[in-house]
Amino acid sequence: MEVNNGDGVGHSNMSRKVADEENSAVVIPETAHQISSDSWFQVGFVLTTGINSAYVLGYSGTIMVPLGWIPGVIGLIVATAISLYANSLVAKLHEFGGRRHIRYRDLAGFIYGRKAYSITWALQYVNLFMINTGYIILAGSALKAIYVLFSDDHVMKLPYFIAISGFVCALFGISIPHLSALRLWLGVSTVLSLIYIVVAFVLSVKDGIEAPARDYSIPGTTTTKIFTTIGASANLVFAFNTGMLPEIQATIKQPVVSNMMKALYFQFTAGVLPMYAVTFIGYWAYGASTSTYLLSSVNGPVWVKALANISAFLQTVIALHIFASPMYEYLDTKFGIKGSPLAIRNLSFRIGVRGGYLTINTLVAALLPFLGDFMSLTGAISTFPLTFILANHMYLKARHNKLTSLQKLWHWLNVCFFGLMSLAAAVSALRLIAVDSKTYSVFADI
Repeated sequence: MEVNNGDGVGHSNMSRKVADEENSAVVIPETAHQISSDSWFQVGFVLTTGINSAYVLGYSGTIMVPLGWIPGVIGLIVATAISLYANSLVAKLHEFGGRRHIRYRDLAGFIYGRKAYSITWALQYVNLFMINTGYIILAGSALKAIYVLFSDDHVMKLPYFIAISGFVCALFGISIPHLSALRLWLGVSTVLSLIYIVVAFVLSVKDGIEAPARDYSIPGTTTTKIFTTIGASANLVFAFNTGMLPEIQATIKQPVVSNMMKALYFQFTAGVLPMYAVTFIGYWAYGASTSTYLLSSVNGPVWVKALANISAFLQTVIALHIFASPMYEYLDTKFGIKGSPLAIRNLSFRIGVRGGYLTINTLVAALLPFLGDFMSLTGAISTFPLTFILANHMYLKARHNKLTSLQKLWHWLNVCFFGLMSLAAAVSALRLIAVDSKTYSVFADI
């Protein structure tokens, strides 16, 4: 019913008009990529590939060492629960308002308007760019680890291996036109993940049994401990979240919400167990001396460690493609790259544009190869806002009339708490980068 304010203008109609004008200003293009074609099981493997990527080999050092046993274990379990909850909120809004929102920024733009559309896209771009940069650092670290196993001349430095990794990632990105086309590669990724996780687990157990008493105390001064603890909280968030859930959900078959919930439950049950195992065992075996790349700490046969590092390198190449796909989709859609992936125009476009994008990623990776810093800063400035702050506030705004007062209070508490955490984690990460910048030069051989 229209409520008149005395000047002949109805409040409800005015509000609707303003909202419609704001939302209509956001132009939502049809995607050039394939959507609505994948089973929930395939999407579950996409999510699991992200959570069990080679980043998992660093969590003993970047999460457990700064937090210690009790806070570290509790933190990982709590982060799992709240990440599943926040992701489920976003998944349930996929068809909000009678339309399907296949991009995170589309959903934010529909709910808030043009400014939120642009801010969300900027946050997501930063998030995915930094994740991809970290993947290239990981891939380069794996290649260097293989080199060190067979040579001690130190002629080849980490930046060289990062450059090689960037080139291989670009070749893979050019060859796979869109996210749904991964298919068989997701199975390959799962096998590769199991190889380096099992090797790291078994060799860590062996080292842990044979090693003397380990030091599990949190290193550093009181001030350092405070900052590293805050930074580790950002790493916890980073470990479980993609920052591109609507883009992944866009590939799933109808019914999209119930199928996505199945995929999420698969990710946060079967998917997290290998990650827990290798993280806890790595910390148990090496304590405060755990490396931020676990395969650098373990002792074992050369060929076994080489196999694990090769697997980590190849799996990283596949995983990077997942997190680069929103940028690929944006560019392909903007320039109308449709049809056969092997068409001359389409192939040359992917070579030039995707190759150029990953060249920039590779340059940044070689310039500042501080993996732990990337994880902390990414979690602070983009993963926290996208996964927790925005997810809770969008759900609050979209379902406002259907929520009880207690439910509204719960979502507001989440928004405020994670807003403060994001700010604190950003300060901590920037401090960590400043400290590391004094220790390492650009193009450092770490």
